[in-house]
Amino acid sequence: MRQVLVVGLGGDIGTYAFQRAAHERFGWPSLVVGPRVTTFGRHSTLARWIIEPDIFTPETLLARLDAIAAEHPDHDLLLFTNLDWHVRVLAEHRERLDPRWIVPFPSLAAFDLVSSKVAFAQACDQVGIRTPFTVAVSFGDAAAVGPADAVAQLRERDLAYPLIGKPSNSADWFAIEFPGKQKIHHFESEAELVDVLAHLEERGYPSEFLVQEFVPGDETHMRSLTAYRDRAGQVTLVAGGQVLLEEHTPGTLGIPAAILTGVDREAFDQAARLLDHIAYEGFANFDYKVSSRTGEKVFFEANPRIGRNNFYVTASGVNVAEVLARDLLPAHVDGAPAPLSPERDVLYSVVPYRFLLRYLLDPGLRARVRTAKRRHGVHHPLRYRGDASLKRRLWVRSVDLRLVSKYLQHYPRPTESGF
Repeated sequence: MRQVLVVGLGGDIGTYAFQRAAHERFGWPSLVVGPRVTTFGRHSTLARWIIEPDIFTPETLLARLDAIAAEHPDHDLLLFTNLDWHVRVLAEHRERLDPRWIVPFPSLAAFDLVSSKVAFAQACDQVGIRTPFTVAVSFGDAAAVGPADAVAQLRERDLAYPLIGKPSNSADWFAIEFPGKQKIHHFESEAELVDVLAHLEERGYPSEFLVQEFVPGDETHMRSLTAYRDRAGQVTLVAGGQVLLEEHTPGTLGIPAAILTGVDREAFDQAARLLDHIAYEGFANFDYKVSSRTGEKVFFEANPRIGRNNFYVTASGVNVAEVLARDLLPAHVDGAPAPLSPERDVLYSVVPYRFLLRYLLDPGLRARVRTAKRRHGVHHPLRYRGDASLKRRLWVRSVDLRLVSKYLQHYPRPTESGF
């Protein structure tokens, strides 16, 4: 049986969490290729870093992967990333890679379907999944809905502000810059919306920008869902949880910072139905919200990757690296198959526990969080006994404190909307 080398691209916290899971379960070593050592990799011994400043040029990336393959002739090479741009490039150029590369990502067609929020909403409609009312704004196409027409449609619909603005294609959003750009825009007025649309039109933004109704409820009404569908067409993992707190800096707005895991069978079945409908393969990460007004579940998007917060799945009892290995590296897995959904309620958090509690206003939710913490502790992806030198532990502690300072700057107290 050949050795396995896990090669991560970019080095975000989601890639670290997967490499931790692979090391914990199998002892597999890791490399990370990135333009610099990230916050999450600083003082870590889990992975060896290869600094490649030009990692976002396809030819440079492919050449670097060829070099890694040549340096490890006796390994199976498991390629992993949590960036949409890399997922798309790998889907486009999969045939050019050494056949030993294991690339656990969807086909280009499936990637395009889920990474376009317009196509995603259409697919959801076909299988009976509710998505928010959306106006897709295009730029430079006379036949499509332009900025002025979009504003007129929103007036006719008489949607109340706030409204949500987000890119249809996250890879295109990654490449554009303009004053006030955020990961997700929260428009309090029509003037704010018009200003962002003007910036995008001025820059000839190549894909659609979505303006959506705001589903009522604060961020504790948000849910995260992680799924895996294997090469045989079986959904072998569906896991999820209630978001307790999201990140609030402009570049990370909306990313879950704390999750209380749990089973939502209705939503799990909906996600599996969609993945079957589009013949998806690999990990997918869904965001949906439970309306505080109606209680209905509204799906916002599916990311064609595992997601930054994937450690909540491993922490709740199903190791994400094992899920992948059962599909693509079965010789490394013995014993009975893992459960489809983890049943253990655990607290995942990258913010200090006592600081998290200040944002939980619902007494019932606070009690559930306290119970989970008492039973199973707090699960933080960067706190790993296998990567716990004194310097690393002090660094992770400093990262926690910096995150607290960012909340005090950008979101000092909880609000009804989460903004």
